[in-house]
Amino acid sequence: MQTTEELLRSVKQSLRSTMNGVASRSMREKGLTYKVIFGTELPRLQEMAQTLPHSANLSRALWQEDIRECHLLAPMLMPAEEFAADEADAWVAAMRFPEEADVAVFHLFSHLPYAADKAFAWMASEPTLTRYCGYQLLGRLLAMGRRLTTRDAHQLLDHAAADRLDESLLLRRAAYRTLLRFSDCGLPQERMAEPLLADFERGNNS
Repeated sequence: MQTTEELLRSVKQSLRSTMNGVASRSMREKGLTYKVIFGTELPRLQEMAQTLPHSANLSRALWQEDIRECHLLAPMLMPAEEFAADEADAWVAAMRFPEEADVAVFHLFSHLPYAADKAFAWMASEPTLTRYCGYQLLGRLLAMGRRLTTRDAHQLLDHAAADRLDESLLLRRAAYRTLLRFSDCGLPQERMAEPLLADFERGNNS
C-alpha cells in the first residue's frame, strides 16, 4: 500500500501530465496567485478523483500544497465523516478564491451533518469569501431539498438584506441566488423572499 507521501507525489505527477499552458496563463491573468497552476479543467479533476483513494490524510496533504488543482482535489477526496467542524472553519478561512469554495461546497461541505449550522455561521462572518461560502452552501442545501425553519428563514433574509448593497458583486450575487433557491421552496417562502428579491433586482438595474 502506498504511503500518503507516495500518493501525493503520484497525484502531482499526474497533474503535470494534464498541464494546459494557455489555461494556466489565463488563470494567472485573472488574478489566481497559487505557486503552481496546471490549468487542468474541473471535469478532468473530477474524473481523476474517482480513481484516487478517498483518504483524509491524502486530502489534507493536498490541501497543504500551494497548487490550484490540489486545492480542488482535496475536498473531492475528504470523507465527510472524518471532517470535523473546526477543520471546516480552518479550510474556509484559508480559501483565497471562489472556485475553491464552490468545489468544497459541492463535493464536501453540503454532505456534512453540521452543514446548515456552518452555512449560517459563515454568512455571519466578516471575510467576504467566508460569507460567500456560507451563501453557496445554504443554496446548495436548499437545492438538495433542505427546508428552513421560520427562524432560519428570517435569519437568511436578514443576512441577505445586510449584504444587498455590499461592495462585493460576488457576494451580492451569491445572496441573490440563495434567495431565489429559498423562494423556490414553496409559496410561503416565495412571499417571504419577494420584497427583498425585488430590492436586489432594483439595485442591479440602478
